Amino acid sequence: MTDRAARRLAGFSPYEDEIGFARAVAAGDFVLVSGCTAWYNGMVQHEGDPHGQARDAFGVALEALKGFGLGAEDVVRTRMYLTHVRDTEEVGRAHKELFGSVRPASTMVVVDALLDSRMMVEVEVDAHRTGLAARLASAAEEGT
Repeated sequence: MTDRAARRLAGFSPYEDEIGFARAVAAGDFVLVSGCTAWYNGMVQHEGDPHGQARDAFGVALEALKGFGLGAEDVVRTRMYLTHVRDTEEVGRAHKELFGSVRPASTMVVVDALLDSRMMVEVEVDAHRTGLAARLASAAEEGT
């Protein structure tokens, strides 16, 4: 569900209501996507597979960008949080598959844990498109 006046997009994470956040927020010509994991239908996908979890997590982020009419080509920054250093190559491979031609600014960090112990990867994505704010404002005025 999109609230275009506030330029916020809800997702399907159970933590959105519990913690109080939006899946993505448009701020000017930028869209900032909250941390995404390989969580679908109440379950962590690809348990034990960092590459699969990274692809799914980026898929959640890219789906959020679609809600604002953006795609992978608009991504200017990514952040990857891993629970183990051994997974850097697999997560990096997933990143390159999706963003190799885009080459956004990127950070990969190893953290102690994520909210669910089965989660190995969490990602954040920032995207930019010149004129996005004006397009969203125009759409809000038209009620679409």
